Amino acid sequence: MNASRLAVGSPVPARALAAVGGPPVSVPDPERLVHLQFRRFAGCPICNLHLRSVARRHGEIEAAGVSEVAVFHSPAEQLRPYAADLPFALVADPDMRLYREFGVEAAPRALLDPRAWGPLLVAVGRQLCLAALGRDRAPAIRQPNGRLGLPADFLISPDGRVAAVKYGRHAYDQWAVDDILALAAEARRSASVG
Repeated sequence: MNASRLAVGSPVPARALAAVGGPPVSVPDPERLVHLQFRRFAGCPICNLHLRSVARRHGEIEAAGVSEVAVFHSPAEQLRPYAADLPFALVADPDMRLYREFGVEAAPRALLDPRAWGPLLVAVGRQLCLAALGRDRAPAIRQPNGRLGLPADFLISPDGRVAAVKYGRHAYDQWAVDDILALAAEARRSASVG
């Protein structure tokens, strides 16, 4: 286990993250929970598959008092074409400072784990079909920070503490929307008791 990983209760220093194509995002947010999700690179087929599921249910997530923020290890100019298609903030972290701070890793198991193969095949097939129709764009051939990133999810409370965390074991190992909603409800219950 990586010694720099955060755990439930870990403090998250306040900051404003520059969102691609939008206003800065406060993490933590003084009024809402923040779902800070770490993805791989701009145009990553498997990341896009997951983010589309989040975008489809974004209204439910917002109604639950959660602000979505997705971090990628790509430069802003590579992320910009995707930002307009998603209803939440995308943050470029090409120097991977946030990845290191939050203990998010890269490893060959990201794509070698058999549990990632099914979603990967679906995601690549979807992206190829949409690209052929001119409705999607392929990722850049060269990915300076590689293609082997592992996902990670953090639910950060308004008081600046990690309320829930998940470090992915393979490329498609992240919270589903139902997980986000359940964890947000639990965090609100805990905050009202504490």
